[in-house]
Amino acid sequence: MSEVAHIFEGKGDEMDQTLRRDAHLDPPRLPSGVPVRLAAAAPALWRVIDRKGHVIGHLQAIADGSGIRYRVRRFRASSRAFLELGEFWRIEEAIDCLRFAR
Repeated sequence: MSEVAHIFEGKGDEMDQTLRRDAHLDPPRLPSGVPVRLAAAAPALWRVIDRKGHVIGHLQAIADGSGIRYRVRRFRASSRAFLELGEFWRIEEAIDCLRFAR
């Protein structure tokens, strides 16, 4: 069985995540030497924090029949909304997107 968890709600925008009731996703393992850390924000959602302690975006794990995809988003204060940067099959690519797409 699945249920939709509304994680963020904005002006007409919703960040939805489909989870199985019994699903538990551990934080993804970051490659060594990557200068970020993850902090839990919700089930299967983490804040990505750089060396200086700034939140540079959010990483969401999405269970798929083919594996786990990683969606990255960044909050834009000017629009007061999240901007979706993309979905990736590899954690390294998702993190690099957040680090270099500033």
